[in-house]
Amino acid sequence: MPFRARTAIFRWSLHTVPYRIHHHQPHSLHSSSSFIPHKFTSLAQTQVYGESVETSDDDGFLSWLERKAGKTMLNLKFIVILILRSLFASKAIKTGDCILKVPYRVQITADNLPAKIKSLISEEVANVAKLAVLLLIERKLGQGSQWNPYICRLPWQEELHNTIFWNESELEMIHRSSVYWETINQKSQMERDFLAIRPIFECFSQSFGDITYKDFMYACTLVGSRAWGSTNGLSLIPFADFVNHDGNSEAIVMSDDDKQLSEVISDRAYAPGEQVLIRYGKFSNATLMLDFGFTVPYNIYDQVQIQLDIPKHDPLHKMKLELMQQYFVPSRKNAENLEHSWNIFTIKEVKWPKGKGKGLPQSLRAFARVLSCTNRQELDDLVVEAAQTDGRLGRRPLPDVNKEIQAHLMLSSLIGQLIEERSAAIMSLEESSNSSSFCVRVPVRRFMAQDLLRGELRILNSAFTWLENYCLSST
Repeated sequence: MPFRARTAIFRWSLHTVPYRIHHHQPHSLHSSSSFIPHKFTSLAQTQVYGESVETSDDDGFLSWLERKAGKTMLNLKFIVILILRSLFASKAIKTGDCILKVPYRVQITADNLPAKIKSLISEEVANVAKLAVLLLIERKLGQGSQWNPYICRLPWQEELHNTIFWNESELEMIHRSSVYWETINQKSQMERDFLAIRPIFECFSQSFGDITYKDFMYACTLVGSRAWGSTNGLSLIPFADFVNHDGNSEAIVMSDDDKQLSEVISDRAYAPGEQVLIRYGKFSNATLMLDFGFTVPYNIYDQVQIQLDIPKHDPLHKMKLELMQQYFVPSRKNAENLEHSWNIFTIKEVKWPKGKGKGLPQSLRAFARVLSCTNRQELDDLVVEAAQTDGRLGRRPLPDVNKEIQAHLMLSSLIGQLIEERSAAIMSLEESSNSSSFCVRVPVRRFMAQDLLRGELRILNSAFTWLENYCLSST
């Protein structure tokens, strides 16, 4: 399908690469790690929180960017830049104003790799890793890099709170969440990519010095967390990646292939001094903390992954397993883990306790109906019904009301256990936060863990309530 001339572009994610990493470690206004701005660099004077702040481009970043992009093209008339990598309005912004334009020629892509290095990188290596190699090379060049003013503004590893940088005691705080295992898997994928690329680093060690796995992991996190996917491929967009996230915002980075630029159109009015925000995507706290290194206290996109297993002692274990693998197609998100993805489900908030259960996957309820079967005839009946309808197994309520209730009670029991686990974990965090023996090096990570677990608890409680109501109304 051909791309339209003007398209939305989104942060790179697990849906398109083997591991999920997104933006810099921003301080969302709604984040536990939010801050009060104190120093600006800009081309103009502005009012911030009632104070007049004379701003200047004291490290040459904006001057460099304007030279590279062209002052008219860059369109900085509305924006000032905060040293801590956040953007604020220098003057009033109206809804519909174009507040930022960055031409493609300013953006960094894997095409900027030196030809002699690019030719050595296997096509199997993900674009995130390729761009990470470029970033490492340019960082090693220092002032000799054409991107140096931008690269100097990227956060250091010590500033990042992505879960791949958490130590064992910090990861233990989120052990009950799927983020724990996603973090382990992400680190393993990075190690595999590094092993594939390390021989290239060794070939050019005289030019770029020794590059370690730690360097590569840091670069992958920077690239994957800041990069945007578009018709132009995977790109780092200087200046645009300083805009922080608001999940409620409708403003996104757009790609205009006709004009060869990326731009942001404001979705609301801003007074001078207000932080300008966009939406990176509809991401849960699980994604935000794994990929971005921050969370929001109440995230409307929160969700919970749960796994449902067929009991080993079930006499119909083999038959049920075969049916599950045949009828329950793995989701795109889990496509790299085909052996186990068919029994992993994502629950979202069920907002109407007496409604149709939107938020609980139909495939999860179908799975429970299969599990509730106690003889081969019941399973055969489900297969016949699937053939006579839309080909999907167990999507209709079971004819036997008691069996239907049993299937949903099974789910409510499982979710009840998960609720107890999350509740205990939250209580433990709250009790231990005041203890001198609590081993978290960075307090913000404890708040992130609490945001994650509280969001998951909210989702699980909504699902549990709906299941209880469904069983009561079915009697």
